Amino acid sequence: MKKINFNLFLSYAIKFLLYIFLFFVLFNAGINNVLNPFAFGMLFALTWANQKVYLLAPSYIIAGLINDFSLENAICLLVTIFVLIVPYFVHVMCKKNMRKWEFLIFATLSQVGELVFQILSGFSPILAVVNIVLGVLYMYGAIIIFEAIIIRGFTNKLTSLELVSLFVIVASLSAGFVNLNIYDFSFLKLFVSFLILIFAYSSTATLTLLVSITSGLGTLIATNNPMYVTPFVLWAMCALLFKNHHKIFMVIGVLCIEVVIGLYFNLYAGFNIVMALPILISCVVFMALPKKVLNEFAVIFNLSKDRLAMKNVVNRNRELLHKRLGNLAEVFNDMNIIYRQMLKKGMSKDDVVKILNQEIKDKICSYCPERNHCHRTFAEDTKKVFDELVTIAFDRGKVTLLDIPSYLTSRCKQTTAILGSVNALTAQYKKYISMLSDVDTSKVIIAEQLLGISKVIGTLSKEVESNVSFDTVRENKILDELTYHNIICIDAVVFEKDIHTMVASLVVRNEDSEKLRIVDCVGKVCGCKMAVYEIFPSSRPNYTVVNLKTAPRYECMFGIAQKTKEGSPKSGDTYTIVKLDGDRILFAVSDGMGSGEKAENISELSISLIENFYKAGFDNDIILSTVNKLLNLHKEDIFSALDVGVLDLKNGIVDFVKMASPITYILNENGIKEIESSSLPMGIVTDVTPVTKKEVVGGNDYIIMVSDGISDSFESDEIFKEEVKSLKITNPQDLADQILERALSKNKGYAVDDLTVLIIKVFEN
Repeated sequence: MKKINFNLFLSYAIKFLLYIFLFFVLFNAGINNVLNPFAFGMLFALTWANQKVYLLAPSYIIAGLINDFSLENAICLLVTIFVLIVPYFVHVMCKKNMRKWEFLIFATLSQVGELVFQILSGFSPILAVVNIVLGVLYMYGAIIIFEAIIIRGFTNKLTSLELVSLFVIVASLSAGFVNLNIYDFSFLKLFVSFLILIFAYSSTATLTLLVSITSGLGTLIATNNPMYVTPFVLWAMCALLFKNHHKIFMVIGVLCIEVVIGLYFNLYAGFNIVMALPILISCVVFMALPKKVLNEFAVIFNLSKDRLAMKNVVNRNRELLHKRLGNLAEVFNDMNIIYRQMLKKGMSKDDVVKILNQEIKDKICSYCPERNHCHRTFAEDTKKVFDELVTIAFDRGKVTLLDIPSYLTSRCKQTTAILGSVNALTAQYKKYISMLSDVDTSKVIIAEQLLGISKVIGTLSKEVESNVSFDTVRENKILDELTYHNIICIDAVVFEKDIHTMVASLVVRNEDSEKLRIVDCVGKVCGCKMAVYEIFPSSRPNYTVVNLKTAPRYECMFGIAQKTKEGSPKSGDTYTIVKLDGDRILFAVSDGMGSGEKAENISELSISLIENFYKAGFDNDIILSTVNKLLNLHKEDIFSALDVGVLDLKNGIVDFVKMASPITYILNENGIKEIESSSLPMGIVTDVTPVTKKEVVGGNDYIIMVSDGISDSFESDEIFKEEVKSLKITNPQDLADQILERALSKNKGYAVDDLTVLIIKVFEN
C-alpha cells in the first residue's frame, strides 16, 4: 500500500480551506447588492494559473452552497464546473495548450445556467449579461496578476497593468469582506489594515494611498456607503508618516487612528474593544513577518530606489573608466614619441663615400711603396677615382676593371685588390643599411601601433565620458506593453547612447526571446524603429537578455561570385564582409600578386590584417601604412592590390580606400559612378599613399567591386559599364553571377586570371 505523504496532504487541505474561504468572500462580493461577477471569474483565473482543478472545483461548489443553499444555485454551480472541467481535461488528454481566448469563451459559457435562471426569475436580461461580461473582465485582470506573481515570482516589479489588476482584486475582496462580521469583529478591517501596513512598508506612498482608496471604493460599490473610505486613507497616511522609523511606530500609529475614529468621532456606533481587535491582530502579524518576506514584497512593489542606486553606480564607474582610459591613451602616445625618437637614420651618400675611401686607403694602400706618390703628388686625381668607383658600386652594385681610368692602371699594381675591396665594402654597407632600414621600419610600425592604440583608447574614453541617462518612464511602458502581448519581461533598461541611438536591454523568458513582437513593442514605446543586435543567456536561469538599439537608416545585402584562374590550384583573390561597431560594414577585395597558393597567402594576410585593425577601431591611415610596411619587410616580392569600403548604415556615407585596385562602381537609377585608383600596390615601397574618397549612397544603390581579372576581361571601362547597365538585376547575388558570366564569355569561358565580383546592395531600413 502506497504511503500517504502527510505534508503534501496537509498542504492540499490548507489550500482547499483557503479556496473555500476565498470563494465564499467573493460570492458575498456584490455591486450594489445586484451583480455578483467575481467568484466564477476567480475560479477560471486560478485554473489558468495552474492551480489544482480537483481542489478548486469542490471548494467552489461548497462555498457557493454555503452562500445560497438552493436547487437553482446548485445547478448553476454544477454547470459552471462542468464547462470548466470538460474542456480542461480534453486539452490535457490531447496534450494541447488552451489559448487564452478559448478560455474566455468557456468562462462565458459557464454562466449559461445562471443566465437562464436569472431571466426566468424576472431579472433584467441586460443586467444578467453585464454580470457575465464583468466576470470575464475580472477573470482577465486576475489572470494578469497571477501570471506575474505565480509565473515570475516575488522577484520583479509589477507593471502598471498588473498593479491595476491587483487593485481590482483588492476592491472585490473588500466588497466581499464588508458584510462578513462575527458580532463586532470585522474581517474587512483585518484584511485592509494588514494590506495597508504591507504596502506602506514595502511600496511607495502613491501605491499605499491607492490601495487604501481602492479598498474603500470596494465597500462603497457593495453597500453604497462611503463610511470606510476615510478610515482607510487615515490608516495609510499614519503608516506612511512613520515609514522611515521602526515598524512598531507604524503599528502604534494605525491603532491610535482607529481608536480616535471610534471613540472621538464615533464613526462606528458603539465602538468597543472587539471592533479594534482586527486591527490589533493585523498589527501583530505584521510585526511577526520576517524582514526577508517584507523585502520580497518590496521588490514587486517598488524597485526605484535600488535601480536608482544601480544607475548611480553605473555612471560612477563610467566616470572612473573615462579617467583611466584617458591616462592610458597618454601613456601609449608617449611611447609612440619615444619609439620615433629611437630611429637611426642612415648617413648621407657623401659621408658614406668618404668613410669607404678611407677604409680602402687603410686596407689597400697602407703597405704600398707608391702610397705617398699617389696620395700626395696625385692626391686629387686618386680621390676622384676612388669616389667614382664607390659611387658606381652603389649605383650598379659592382665595379669592374673597365671602370678604372687608364692612367691609374698604368701606375698602380693594386687595381685588382682595389676593385675587390670596393665591391666588398659597398656590399657590406648595403646590407647594413638594409638591416638598419628594417629596424627603423619595425620601430615605425610599433610607433604607429602605439599611436593607433592611443587613439582607440582615447575614443573609448570619450564614449564613456558622459553619464548614461536612463529613461524610467519608457522602461515601465515597455514592461506594460510586453505584458499586454503575453511576453514575460522581468526587467528593462532604456537609455540614450548618443543623439542618434536609443538602447534597450530586456530580460525575458527563454521562450519569448525570439518573438518579433518584442521589437515592435520597444519601437512603439521608444518612438523609433528598433533592431535586436545581441541575445545572450541571463544570469538568472530560464531567462535571456535581449539587447536592442535604434535601427540604422540603411541595411545592405551582399553577393559574391568567384572563379579561379584555369590551371591554378588556388585563387589569389580574397574578400571579406564584416560588421563593425557603430552600425558600419567593412567590405574589401584583395588581389595578391599572380595566382596560386602564394598569391592566396598574400591576399589573405592583407585582408586579415586590415579586417582585424578595423575591428579594433584603428584609423584608415594607420591601418594601411602599417600593413604596407609589414608586407615590405619581406625580402621576397610580395604585394597586393587592395579595394576597401566602409559603409556607415546610419547616414549612407561610404569611405573608399584603394591601392592599385580596379575601378569601383556605384550603380543606381541615375547611372554608374566610378571611384578610381592610382597608387602602387601594398608591399612594393615603404611609403605609399592610398586613394581615399567619400561617397554618399542611398536606397537601391549597388556598389560593385571587382578584381583585375574581371576588369581586364572587358576592352574598356565604358564597355564594362554598358554591359552592367544591360543586365536584368533582381538581387546582388544574381548581379554578381551575371557579371562573372559576362567576363568569362569575353574569353570564351576561359579564366585567364583569378576573377572576383563583390556586390553590395544598399536599401532603406
